[in-house]
Amino acid sequence: MIKLVDTPEGVIVPVWAQPRAKKDRIVGEFNGCIKVAVTAPPEGGRANEAIAEVIADALGLRGSAVQVVGGLTSRQKQVLVKGVKRETVERVLLGK
Repeated sequence: MIKLVDTPEGVIVPVWAQPRAKKDRIVGEFNGCIKVAVTAPPEGGRANEAIAEVIADALGLRGSAVQVVGGLTSRQKQVLVKGVKRETVERVLLGK
């Protein structure tokens, strides 16, 4: 089960990163997180930027509305999504 956290700024989403994948996509649930595969390498913050972009695209948001706020150098990350309700995140990212 994925635990989303409401904050005054938006919704915190736990993400499991898969850098250097064959294509950018949301894979599904993994280890209590949303697994996001990106083609970018985990160097210089490029994978973090790509993860934010994949999530923003899925939710129909501008890139600035999604930000990696925790786990910058880890596979397990905390991503802040601004400007959407928790229900929208659940429906789009989790398929609920």
